[in-house]
Amino acid sequence: MLDRIKASLPSLAPAEQRVGKLCLSDPRAFAKLPVTELADRAHVSKPTVVRFCRSVGYDGLSDFKLKLAGTINEGVPFIHRSVDVDDKIGDVMVKVIDNTVAAFLKYRNEASTVAMERAVAALVQAYQAGRQVPFFGVGNSGIVAQDGQYKFFRLGVNTAAYSDGHMQVLCASVLRPGDCVVVVSNSGRTRDLMDACDIARKNGATTIVITASGSPLASAGHIHLSADHPEGFDKYSPMVSRLMHLMIIDILATAVALRIGSPTLQPLLREMRNNLRSKRYT
Repeated sequence: MLDRIKASLPSLAPAEQRVGKLCLSDPRAFAKLPVTELADRAHVSKPTVVRFCRSVGYDGLSDFKLKLAGTINEGVPFIHRSVDVDDKIGDVMVKVIDNTVAAFLKYRNEASTVAMERAVAALVQAYQAGRQVPFFGVGNSGIVAQDGQYKFFRLGVNTAAYSDGHMQVLCASVLRPGDCVVVVSNSGRTRDLMDACDIARKNGATTIVITASGSPLASAGHIHLSADHPEGFDKYSPMVSRLMHLMIIDILATAVALRIGSPTLQPLLREMRNNLRSKRYT
C-alpha cells in the first residue's frame, strides 16, 4: 500500500501530495490521528485529506486508515508479521493467506527470468552429464532442500539433500566441474552454508543460491534466485519465506522436466507409479 501511495504522488494535486508525504513519513501515526490533526500537519483542509484517500483508490478516510493499519501492522514477534494477539481465527486465516498471496504475486511480477533460465540450463546440463545436484539447507531451509531432492530424484537426477553442516562441507569437497549445487537460505547469513558454497565454487561446481537480495550468500553463488519477502528472519517464524522457497523449487523442477522431455521422463515416471501401487491401500 505504501508503494502504491508513493507511485501515485506525481499524479496528485500539490495539496494531496502533502497529505501523501505525511502518510509516508509516519504511516503509523497517520492511521491513528484524527482528520483535523492530519489536515493541520499537512497544511491542507480536511476535505483535501479525504480527497487524497479517494485519489489513491480508497472509499474515504476510514477505509484508508483501516487498510493502512493492516499494512503497517508489525504482528506478533516470533509468530507472524500480520497477526495480532487478539485476532479471531477468521482474521488469522485471512491475514496469513493474504500475506502469502501478496508475496507470491510480488515475486511473479519482479522475479528475474534471466536468472531462472541460467539456473535451469545449469541443472539440465548437470543432469545430461550424469553429474551430482545436491541441495543444501539448514533448519526450515533444510526441509526445502529435502523437497528439492525429492522432486529432482523423481526426474532421474543424481541428487541428495544435506542439512548437516559437516556433511555439506564433505559433499562440497568432492564436487567437481559439471556438478551443480543448490543452496537454500532465508537469511543468507548461515555460516555453514556460506562455507559449503565457497568450497563448492572453488572446486568448479556451479552454485545456485536461493536467498534474499543483499545477503552475503546472494553474492557467493554463480546464480542468485532472489527470494525477497517482507518477513523479518530475526523476528518471525519462516512462513512466507519457506513457501516462496518451495515455489522456486517447483518452478525449477517443472522447467527442468520440460527441458528433459516426455520421451525420457514418461517411462521413468510410469514405472515409479506402477512400483508404488503396492505401497498403497486399494
